[in-house]
Amino acid sequence: MIAEGATAPDFTLPRDGGETVTLSALRPGKVVLYFYPKDDTSGCTLEAQDFSMRLAEFMAAGATVIGVSKDSVKSHDKFCKKHGLSIVLVSDEAGQTCEDYGVWLEKRMYGKTYMGVERTTVLIDGEGKVARVWPKVSVKGHADEVLAAVKAL
Repeated sequence: MIAEGATAPDFTLPRDGGETVTLSALRPGKVVLYFYPKDDTSGCTLEAQDFSMRLAEFMAAGATVIGVSKDSVKSHDKFCKKHGLSIVLVSDEAGQTCEDYGVWLEKRMYGKTYMGVERTTVLIDGEGKVARVWPKVSVKGHADEVLAAVKAL
């Protein structure tokens, strides 16, 4: 897992709508980078909706919100359209960004072991440093907690 105070690994990834996002190009703005397992699953949908509902507040606090998963851009487009999402979703199909941030981990469910994305949020300051990390995120109330941290930064 990436450590607070570390330089956030840069990336350029394709996003919903067909464009790309380069992390370093967003400076000096703050970035809320949240990693989630899969489009259109219950927890991931709720998390994306919560961040979308508060997007204007994040923007007013000088932050861009970016969701990262290994789903394809096509999957992101369908997910955004189905749920009216307004946040940016980037596709890390190759998994390099998930690896760089340390969120691609061995997981267990129902006695089976598999590799997957651990739901994690990373707050990056205007200089590209990791200001805060929330590992093993519990979705309920999380967007509010992150917004408070952005405002305090």
